[in-house]
Amino acid sequence: MNIDARGLACPKPVIETKKAIESINSGKVKVIVDNYIAKENIIKLSRSMNLEFNILNEEDSFIEIEIIKGEFLENIIEEKSNDIDNSCVFISSDKIGEGDIELGKILMKGFVYTLTETKPYPRYIILVNSGVNLSTSNEDTIENLKKLENFGVEIVSCGTCLDFYNLKESLKVGRVSNMYDILEIMKNTDKTISL
Repeated sequence: MNIDARGLACPKPVIETKKAIESINSGKVKVIVDNYIAKENIIKLSRSMNLEFNILNEEDSFIEIEIIKGEFLENIIEEKSNDIDNSCVFISSDKIGEGDIELGKILMKGFVYTLTETKPYPRYIILVNSGVNLSTSNEDTIENLKKLENFGVEIVSCGTCLDFYNLKESLKVGRVSNMYDILEIMKNTDKTISL
């Protein structure tokens, strides 16, 4: 099965790919995308479904990914650390509150630091809108997010937001994601803390 997802806005490439994979019992799905974020999202989807994938072509104008589905593929079981619970922290700004901007940024810096000092850690930290500054341009929060990542916390930055703020090439911790993946994370965790 072939999917041409060139020109489709996020999260359509990953949604169309998921539909194609789910429509077959075994075989190959070839997907063509035209940007790095769509490629990373397709790879993430493949990994989350425990499917083998290959990059067949990667050129300036398109990237072709082959995903293999079949009974021979092994299921990958990720064991959870006792230090991590099944929760999510959803951060939609690089500051906390509506008052003074500088105070809001100081509070956010303190919040991220406090996350490194309290257990259990959340399974995920999701960064959207100006929250992506915390994983790209704010050195204080980047350092603490890296500590959390080393503890096993998954740091997820919205790809559309990174593009909007021209920060796609500036990501220093965690991975790029899409709204479909973010929604799936929030649906499958026991608790979400939203800032």
